[in-house]
Amino acid sequence: MSTREPIPVGQLVRRISGLYQEFTQSGGVRPFGCSLLVSGVDANGYHLYQLDPSGSFLVWKATAIGKGSSESKAFLEKRYTNDIELEDAISTALLTLKESFDGKMTTENTQVGRVVGDKFEIMSNDQLRDYLEQI
Repeated sequence: MSTREPIPVGQLVRRISGLYQEFTQSGGVRPFGCSLLVSGVDANGYHLYQLDPSGSFLVWKATAIGKGSSESKAFLEKRYTNDIELEDAISTALLTLKESFDGKMTTENTQVGRVVGDKFEIMSNDQLRDYLEQI
């Protein structure tokens, strides 16, 4: 990974998974005590993976982890389609978060990152505010 060549998302996830698994096998400890969502884009398209502390991983189109994840997954199953547009995907993601959010979602406590083409960007507060006002 030191060649500065792009790494396919699946390969990156397998390397992280292997690292997680190594620690699990040595003494049965799991120092990486949380699940992790890894998303990215490569020559094969957009990808979303869920890594568990044991080192196992799953491929998803849409998912949620943490508090309220069961309800969030059910919500996503109803709203997600394979041909969802970026704007609808952002609204759906924010609505999903809102379902299990304690308090009010604001630009102070919410961020949206998105991949457009081959660039990752964090949405500006003004853009995010527009979305939050719509949900």
